[in-house]
This record gives sequence, structure tokens and C-alpha cells, in this order.
Amino acid sequence: QDSEKSTSWGSMRGTIGYAAPAEYGLGNEVSIHGDVYSYGILLLEMFTGKRPTDSRFGESFGLHKYVQIALPERAAEVIDRDLLAETEDGKESSSNSNSNMDLRIACITSVLCTGISCSQERPTDRIQIGGALKELLAIRDRFDKELCVEGEPAN
Repeated sequence: QDSEKSTSWGSMRGTIGYAAPAEYGLGNEVSIHGDVYSYGILLLEMFTGKRPTDSRFGESFGLHKYVQIALPERAAEVIDRDLLAETEDGKESSSNSNSNMDLRIACITSVLCTGISCSQERPTDRIQIGGALKELLAIRDRFDKELCVEGEPAN
């Protein structure tokens, strides 16, 4: 290999798929903005069950875009099926209602939106980590409150 290709690969920092392309891919300094990007990708991975390096995405269509295009109308299509499975203590449950499923989808959709806000390509377009934390705590509190209204105990 010629030295130019070697140098560009040598300057790559971070894990492919999780490293912010605008910063680390260009060899720029490590920053909190890059950490926020990685956190957003991790949220998207946890709630979709898809890795950012999944071969279905290719180079121009990543996990961020996959989720962004689906939200909010088609969120249920990208949410990990295991998160939508209606189980109670590891067993199938018939007591969960459609409104409970809608609530679960709404909650996960909100988390995915936070993941999208964290993983914007440009660092200046990303939410700050404190803002992301506030959003996630509000989602948790809203979900717990709604579950209590539905008649299920809050965790």
C-alpha cells in the first residue's frame, strides 16, 4: 500500500459504526460531541436490535438513517421484536392490552428520537448529553406514570 492510504487508516479513531464520522473519521480531536454520537448509536442499537455495521445498511445508509426514516409513523417496524413481545415473567401474557402495546411503542419511539438527536452527523446539530439524559428521564417517568394509569405497578 502507498503511504497516503496507510496514513489515513492509521489516523482513524474509534470503533467503526460508533465513531462520529465528522470528527474521528477525519482524524480530528476527541471531544464530548463524539461521545454523544456514540451514545446515540448505542441507543439506536439497543432498541432496534440492529448493529450500525449491519451489512444491510451499506456505506451511505446507516443505522441512524434507517431509524430516522421510519420515525414516527413506522416505528414499530424498526423496534426490536423482543421489546414488543408481550411477556410476564418470561411467559406469554394475554392480559396486556392494545393500549399497553401502544404505550410501549410510544415510549421506545421517544427513546429512538433521543438516539437520533444524539447521532446527528454534524457535532453542532447534536443534543448535549445533559439534554439527552433529561429526555430519557422524562420518558421513563412518563412511561411509569402511564403504566400506573393502566393498572400495572410502576417499577
